[in-house]
Amino acid sequence: MPPSPLASSSAEGRSAYIAGVACYSLWGFLPLYFHLLSTLGVGSWEMIAHRTLWSVLWAGGLVLLARQGGQVAQVLRQPRTLGILALSTLAIFANWTIYVFAVNAGHVIEASLGYYINPLMNMAAGALLFRERMSGEGKIAIGFAIVGVAIQTIALGHLPVVSLGLAVSFCLYAILRKQVKADAQTGLFIECAYLALPGLIYVLHLQSTGQGHFGSSTGVTALLALAGPATVVPLALFAWSARRLPLSAVGFLQFIAPTLQFLLGVALGEPFTPLRALSFVFIWLGVATFAYGAWKRTRVLAAA
Repeated sequence: MPPSPLASSSAEGRSAYIAGVACYSLWGFLPLYFHLLSTLGVGSWEMIAHRTLWSVLWAGGLVLLARQGGQVAQVLRQPRTLGILALSTLAIFANWTIYVFAVNAGHVIEASLGYYINPLMNMAAGALLFRERMSGEGKIAIGFAIVGVAIQTIALGHLPVVSLGLAVSFCLYAILRKQVKADAQTGLFIECAYLALPGLIYVLHLQSTGQGHFGSSTGVTALLALAGPATVVPLALFAWSARRLPLSAVGFLQFIAPTLQFLLGVALGEPFTPLRALSFVFIWLGVATFAYGAWKRTRVLAAA
């Protein structure tokens, strides 16, 4: 006897939650990957180059699995779309670069702050650029975030450049990708393709001058090749789960990653003064308010 539609829907919902948790957990533990490569002597630029190089292979595999080759061909005939994807490539490359250098410099806590701020910045950008209606909870959440950033600035003695750089670059990426009428896998493949050639040239340069670590040992080689799935698999899980989860669920799940990063930063012994703790209190208040607003909007839509 075939399963009922209700049972199938329930099973898919559970799978979507599992995929969402897996996606954000993988992103949350990503600093450990870069930290391990750093302890093995791999430099930040080499990590980034291998990330761009191996990601295009995995992103291409996703396109084939999703049977989106026709869509890729269609995008390649659209100069405007290619131009927007070139700009989004620069934004995501800036995000990757800031993140890898921050992790390797011992600024994981500051990086986590950027990913706490990002959803609130996206909401503000939506209101300013796309005239999306901002709820009262949204305004309060942004207010808490501004206070949190101000306190973090006092605690650090300077603007939290890493946090703001990560939040702004990913916000710009989201704005640009909003203009692209193509599935996530297609856009990701073209972005990775843009980055693959410079990445390959840099890797070949390192290898030819004896500075590269690829092939130096089985373990390091495997870790460098792992940059592809470490980048693409979470994005694929996110794309699949986000289409099947309510807004409130995504609102809660997206904070798993920065929370894990924050805990990793503390565990790695990064400075965490009482003033920095106070800044995170305000950030977490903003997060809680944002999540509550998302949950309330979903309840209203369900009732309607």
